[in-house]
Amino acid sequence: MKKLFALTLLALSVAAHAEVSAAKKELVAKVLQLQQPAIETVARALTERPAALMMQQAGLALQTRIAPEKREAIAKEIQADLKKYVDDAVPLVRQRALKLAPTTIGAVLEEKFSEEELTQLIAIIESPVNRKFLQLGGEMQKALGDKLVAEMQATIDPKVKALEQSITKRLGVPAKAPAK
Repeated sequence: MKKLFALTLLALSVAAHAEVSAAKKELVAKVLQLQQPAIETVARALTERPAALMMQQAGLALQTRIAPEKREAIAKEIQADLKKYVDDAVPLVRQRALKLAPTTIGAVLEEKFSEEELTQLIAIIESPVNRKFLQLGGEMQKALGDKLVAEMQATIDPKVKALEQSITKRLGVPAKAPAK
């Protein structure tokens, strides 16, 4: 009799948990929907990172290995190749990121947040104040960046030049003649 009672309690507990999980899953799905632009941004950044590195390496190679009269044409061809890669790869990675989000981000949200917390999180994300704050993000970053560059340029430029000279020396590349 005790075993039957214990099993019944366990079954009721599991059933109650399943209902909570269904409600929580709906809340998590709402958070993921609201965060879709951020998920897409991560996918784009991850996809573009290798292209940016290759462009940087190609730029160096263009300057050192390609005749000056051919550089512009080859640079345009490389840029076209990189654009094709981004145009082809970003939608694939974005689509996969959105498909993986429920089992990755969603799983973390389900584990770490209660239903009440998810409800509060949704209210914060949907808040007009939050949206305004996020819209001002670029402006705030630019203001900080501009001020930081203005105040630190004189301090950092000599360090950058020293690093450039050190790397140039280690690579055995002739130093650039000072501009006249």
